[in-house]
Amino acid sequence: MNLKRLLLSLSLASLMMPLCVSAQSISPAQIQQFKSLPQAQQEALARQYGVNLDQLQGSSSSSSNGSAARQPTSVVEPLENGSAENQSENDNKLTEEEQAFAKKNNGLQPFGYELFEGKPSTFAPVTEVPVPMNYTLGPGDQIRIQLWGNENQQFSLTVSRDGTIDMPKRGPVNVAGLSFQQARDEITKLVSEQYIGVKAAVSLGELRSMRVFVLGETRTPGSYSVSSLSTITNALYVSGGIRHTGSLRNIQLKRNGKVVHTLDLYDLLLKGDTSGDARLQAGDAIFIPAVGPRVGIDGEVYRPALYEIDGATSLQELVNLAGGMTAQAYPQITRIERTNQEFLRIIAEADLTNAAGKQARVKAGDRVTIASIADVTGQYVEITGAATRAGKFAWVPGMRVSSVIRKLDVDLLPMADTNFAAIVRTNPETRQISVLSLELKDAVNRPGSDADLVLQEKDQVLVFADNGKADVGQNSSANAQSFSRNALFEPVVKRLKTQATPQAPQQTMTISGPVRYPGEYPLPATGKVKDAIVMAGGLNDSALMLEAELARRNLDGNGVEQTRLQNIDLANALNDQVDVTLQSRDRLMVKSIPLFGATRTITVQGEVVYPGEYTFSDGETLVDVLQRAGGLTSNAFPRGVVFTREKLRVLEAQRLLEAEKRLQGDLLGVQLEGDNFGGQNAQRVDQVKGLLDDVQSSRPVGRMVIDLQAVLNNSDYQSIRLQDGDTLTVPIIPQAVSVFGEVQFPTSHLHTAGLTVDDYLDRSGGPTRQADENRVYVVKADGSVMLPEKSAWFGNRSQQLQPGDTVIMPIDVDRLNQLELWTNVSQIVYQMALGAAAVGNL
Repeated sequence: MNLKRLLLSLSLASLMMPLCVSAQSISPAQIQQFKSLPQAQQEALARQYGVNLDQLQGSSSSSSNGSAARQPTSVVEPLENGSAENQSENDNKLTEEEQAFAKKNNGLQPFGYELFEGKPSTFAPVTEVPVPMNYTLGPGDQIRIQLWGNENQQFSLTVSRDGTIDMPKRGPVNVAGLSFQQARDEITKLVSEQYIGVKAAVSLGELRSMRVFVLGETRTPGSYSVSSLSTITNALYVSGGIRHTGSLRNIQLKRNGKVVHTLDLYDLLLKGDTSGDARLQAGDAIFIPAVGPRVGIDGEVYRPALYEIDGATSLQELVNLAGGMTAQAYPQITRIERTNQEFLRIIAEADLTNAAGKQARVKAGDRVTIASIADVTGQYVEITGAATRAGKFAWVPGMRVSSVIRKLDVDLLPMADTNFAAIVRTNPETRQISVLSLELKDAVNRPGSDADLVLQEKDQVLVFADNGKADVGQNSSANAQSFSRNALFEPVVKRLKTQATPQAPQQTMTISGPVRYPGEYPLPATGKVKDAIVMAGGLNDSALMLEAELARRNLDGNGVEQTRLQNIDLANALNDQVDVTLQSRDRLMVKSIPLFGATRTITVQGEVVYPGEYTFSDGETLVDVLQRAGGLTSNAFPRGVVFTREKLRVLEAQRLLEAEKRLQGDLLGVQLEGDNFGGQNAQRVDQVKGLLDDVQSSRPVGRMVIDLQAVLNNSDYQSIRLQDGDTLTVPIIPQAVSVFGEVQFPTSHLHTAGLTVDDYLDRSGGPTRQADENRVYVVKADGSVMLPEKSAWFGNRSQQLQPGDTVIMPIDVDRLNQLELWTNVSQIVYQMALGAAAVGNL
């Protein structure tokens, strides 16, 4: 308890500290906390800190009033996105109806309803309204009188129910029914008569509130407390606006059951006229009837919407309601969709350029569409592609390409191909197109020359992107792709195919081979092979200038299409010295120089006089390259040479992959069999896993076994023709014999003359329990393999070994319970032996 009292005292002390300074500096939250204490404790704290309770309560009231004055009450919260957010099911249903209504009218929304759309947040009267001088005073209004001069006083007097205010030293003064100006004059006069040397300033304080009703098609119908200065529009705003089913042109103000005023909101919305906004009185009812006939207008007007018409409305008046026609409007054709007497939708047209069309009457349910003017249809030329200012330009007779493209670096993008452009020309009579080749650089640099072609009306100049000039950036690459020959010519080729007839075959051709941009192109208007090559971006350096092949489809005497091939001297064709004219659907194939740029090399390393990477010609052999390399050194070991070939390495990689897959399958089979072999299943799994690890760690070598001494000295030995990527490694004379596989200590031993296979196996500790002693084999220094049981040379494993030989002790596959692994093991160990012999002896 003592601890609680201590904490309470500390809290109250922190609360009362600002009270000692000034009661006016206390926050409303602190005052409310103080008031929540018992009365006795409040008085004790007030005596302790010297605070006046009356002053504290007054400061609370003034603080509250001041806060209210600084932060006026928000009566209406605006709707988000123009849609009601009310919680009632009716409002949600209305929103769905409005959305369906807009969809039914092709997206057209009724005009003007968003002005008052909102959601009432409070029923408090709106008081932040300027008071006019003709305001009529009544009971509940507050009049503020400030005296200065010989006396300085301030009074706030409220008009009583009998219409009077009680002035000090004067008594009741009747002000009800007087205008504010009249009351101010009267009070000023009374002050000057009653007080000598005193002047008065009269103003209005809080105004009386009154209750009005907003009914009909309003978003939130009901009774509202509004200021005595409120008008019809103030009440509409407070009630959240009008539903889309309500009328904006026939808002009725009813007083004592009679319509005393009608408001047309279109005057306010379209003209800014507020003269019809009548002042409300207590008990008034604002009734919003259902909407009247509506007409929709769409197209080239400034405010496309559904408009409520009031009586007979002409087409011109409807256009005026929509804000008038835009600059893109075509008034000669105005379409009117209308329901006829048989309840069928029909279309009528009116011309708004004459009086008859303007005076045409619109009816409820009509939908008027103001058409747009067409795009530019004549007197123009167009630039498309990699141009700085692509688009349409005015055409005048006699203008040339240099008239629209004056400077290459200014009028074209940096990626533009300045060597070639194309002009797509439309025949004004047949509406068919043709394509002209344009040497763009010559046309711009030599204005008026033959290269500077004369443009005709509606010509389209295609400026292509040069991929070699495009920046590395992503945007530049995308632009280059969109301005490529394929992209710009695609619609042209499609149109050429579409307009083709038996009398006028399609004017397209195909170019393939070593050109910069192979593909399908429009047939050049000149029909020259040279122009077709230029259109495809020119030749690559690998192009064969001796000849090109032209394939042409012709009809024989029976009307069957046959292909005829023709060889063309490409060099003469580029110089216009070939009498060949390209025709419809020709296919021109530019041939490539055989083996162009093909560099074939062999790497010679190790014990040769001049090791390095040698380039060889077609038909050269290994002997030729070795002679160019200066031959072997005195330390060379030709019997252990390693000759590798890329093609063999790829084949070995495939074999290793196949062996790995088979071993994985065998491993799964061993694991699924379970321990049915006397507890040896775990051992069998480990052995198969070991083989699998060996395969996965092996790297293909691609070694081909050769007898280098025979290659160099025996002319009858088969010549070794070289392939690109071959490698010849000549090792130094070795001094070791290696022992690998299932032995106790796999290692290499110094060669000793007279030692046999068994001697070297004994030096490695002998075989392990998993070894298969009957299948021992030796990998010779040249990569060949000798099996002891099948080689007369091996005989009883007593044959002496030579330096560089490798002895392999394989695993005993019979211990794996006759598992089908011998093929896998033999291939894997053989590859590993080759790799070990090749790497260990170099």
